[in-house]
Amino acid sequence: MDNTVVIGTTFVDLKGFSINTYDPKGRNLGDIKIVHGGVGRNVVENFANSGMPVSYVGMLEDSAIGRDVERHLLEIGANLDHKVIAPENGIGMWLVILDEKGDLAGSISKMPDISHLEKYLAQYGDQIISDAEAVVLELDLSENIAEMIVNLAKKYDKKIYSIVGNMSVILARKDLVRQTDCFICNEIEAGKFFDDPALTAFDPLQMKDYLPHAAKEAGITSMVVTMGSQGSVYYEESADVSGISDISGNSGISDISGICQPVPVQVVDTSGAGDAFFSGTVMGLIRGIPLQKAVTYGARLASATISRPENNCPVNKHFFED
Repeated sequence: MDNTVVIGTTFVDLKGFSINTYDPKGRNLGDIKIVHGGVGRNVVENFANSGMPVSYVGMLEDSAIGRDVERHLLEIGANLDHKVIAPENGIGMWLVILDEKGDLAGSISKMPDISHLEKYLAQYGDQIISDAEAVVLELDLSENIAEMIVNLAKKYDKKIYSIVGNMSVILARKDLVRQTDCFICNEIEAGKFFDDPALTAFDPLQMKDYLPHAAKEAGITSMVVTMGSQGSVYYEESADVSGISDISGNSGISDISGICQPVPVQVVDTSGAGDAFFSGTVMGLIRGIPLQKAVTYGARLASATISRPENNCPVNKHFFED
């Protein structure tokens, strides 16, 4: 299986778009859409749409919605040989309201039952990870799954990239995050991880000064913090930057950090932007692109995604061509 394995969850999102200024206590006219979602599923679609080979080890269910999600993923070229179909509650639901600017105004989540996925991975995880080129793990599925997959990735020397869910496992097991190849999160999640709520008020320059020290102290060797419309900040310890000079004219082996500017776009719906940024960046890293360049692909895919009402946007195999 010469591809990336994504381990995560599937959701169906019920999205309400307000036409006028959103009033949380009043009636709001707008539009309502039902779209496929879920952190793991979103990443799979982003990979497939970009022409990157991808296999989904994720939850589906034996229902009309489950079959529709499965059909769509197969149509765009995702490998579902290791799908896990539950008789019920295999797909989560997310009820979300977007204000007139496309920003999140409120939401409620119903989590799927991941016990079927945990049992499946206990039986087939060794084979799945040994055959993979790289692994993307929704780290907050459960502590058992996270520990199992991180250990298998280490056993078979596979690159592993963790994407944030609800932070429950990440905050309890920061040691697992340290074993992943790049930790990507937003500024709110970074504030929780570093136990520093002040990060939510940082601008990119402040984050660029803060991140290298905080990441080193936490044992994180590669990290990206997304900051919405302000772009993102990246850090990588002891990167090989041969041929790239710093402001003093030095080149060679050195830590790197920097700011990636956002790509301006008309915002329709910000949901899915984080998954898109993660996907674009990780696809770049898997292709051997340096982090400081890979984040630009993440920014491009995130901007393309928030210009649409869906959680993903159709791209093509030329996505990585400048």
